[in-house]
Amino acid sequence: MSSSTAIPPSRGIIPLSGSRRGLLIQAGLLVAVVLLGWWFWSNAQTNMAARGLQFGFGFLDRSAGIPIGEYMIPYTPADTYRRALTVGLLNTLRVAIVGIALCTVFGILLGLARLSSNPLLRGLVGGYIEVIRNTPLVLQLVFWHAVLLQLPSVRQALNPLPGVFLSQRGMKIPGLMADTALLVFLLAALIGAIGWWLLLRRERARQIATGDRRATLLPGLLMLFGFPALGMALGFVPIVEWPELAGFNFEGGLALSPEFFALLVGLVVYTSAFIAEIVRSGIQSVHKGQWEAARALGLPPGRIMRLVILPQALRVIIPPLTSQYLNLTKNSSLAIVIGYPDLVSVANTSINQTGQAIEVISIFMAVYLIISLVTSGLMNWYNAKVALLKER
Repeated sequence: MSSSTAIPPSRGIIPLSGSRRGLLIQAGLLVAVVLLGWWFWSNAQTNMAARGLQFGFGFLDRSAGIPIGEYMIPYTPADTYRRALTVGLLNTLRVAIVGIALCTVFGILLGLARLSSNPLLRGLVGGYIEVIRNTPLVLQLVFWHAVLLQLPSVRQALNPLPGVFLSQRGMKIPGLMADTALLVFLLAALIGAIGWWLLLRRERARQIATGDRRATLLPGLLMLFGFPALGMALGFVPIVEWPELAGFNFEGGLALSPEFFALLVGLVVYTSAFIAEIVRSGIQSVHKGQWEAARALGLPPGRIMRLVILPQALRVIIPPLTSQYLNLTKNSSLAIVIGYPDLVSVANTSINQTGQAIEVISIFMAVYLIISLVTSGLMNWYNAKVALLKER
């Protein structure tokens, strides 16, 4: 009987496990990124030194000498580059915030019209969406700017609504004078809106607990309009400035330049076409059994859409809608094509005058990153609020 002999262990290379291999790959990528960053930094330092430049943000405190036609805060060319870039940032936020609000409204309306039972309306909206989505945004901005520049002169300005004038110099609309009365009015309206929101929350909790829910529309409207009316009764009446023709231009009211108006219209028209398709697909993702069950309960079409379909469709709509909000904000940088002084336009002028390209580019890259992160954070929070809760 032969005795079995032990097999000596192999002295070859010990194979790496999956986790170790992943750690080595990540470490290698980190080293590569660090080396690339070091090369970029040293190369930039060498090139800047060769041109007599020094890296730093000290230029922000120098006088800019940049003329900016539109500004939301007081500005003169004698102000610093820091002030000029702030003006550009506020102009960007101005068109982004207003554009997001308007394109949301128009996008929802177009999306609902896209599902209309009327074949003519459905076909017209479908054709509009296809044309707008397949036309470059830059071309649309140039088109709208050219259309506005073809409007009549100031003395022959179009007057489609009382107090609204359209001319080659843009749009003039009534505006509220910034004073204490306006501040009290807005504060009262905010208090009314918060009160309505708290009432909605209370009644929603009441409905979940007892199945009973009281009407909130009339009490909410009373709070929303009642508090400002109370402030006006106490003497805090906002003063409305109406635009009036004086000489070769209008005085008073709120002015929207042709560049701002063209940029806003172009962004809203372009983005609302994409939002319309997002809304349409979100509504169609809701199973038709939901429609049938709601009709069986005797609900009218408007309440079916508002109470049954849209709450379920929002889970599909919100993620791509967030992307469109981010696209609109970033697409506002195309304002340089039509001469609107946004952040990128002011930054480009600053680069040409100072030569501090790396610093200026890093500033507006950081600004757009922060804006995108804030927008994404708010939309993700809302998405979590409307998401279905998992059963415990």
